[in-house]
Amino acid sequence: MPKSRIRKKEDFTPPAAKTTKLDMGGGGRRWVAPLMLALFGIGLAWIVVFYVTDSSLPVDALGNWNIVVGFGFIAGGFVVSTQWK
Repeated sequence: MPKSRIRKKEDFTPPAAKTTKLDMGGGGRRWVAPLMLALFGIGLAWIVVFYVTDSSLPVDALGNWNIVVGFGFIAGGFVVSTQWK
C-alpha cells in the first residue's frame, strides 16, 4: 500500500501585538453607586419606619401600600445598579 505524503505545517508566529488604551477611570458613571445605595437605604428605612410606628408613618393615608412604596425604592436601586460598570 502506498504511503501518503506527510504535510509539514508552518511554524506558528503570533500576530504583532497591538497596543490598546484601557479606560480605567470609570467613565462618567460615578453617580450610579451612591444613587443605588441611597435608593436601597430609603426603601429599607421606609419599610422599617412603617413597621416601627405601627402603620402611622411615613404616609398614614397609604396604609399597607407603604410597603409597596418601600419595595419600589429598593427595585429602583436594582434598576440603577444595571448601569454600574
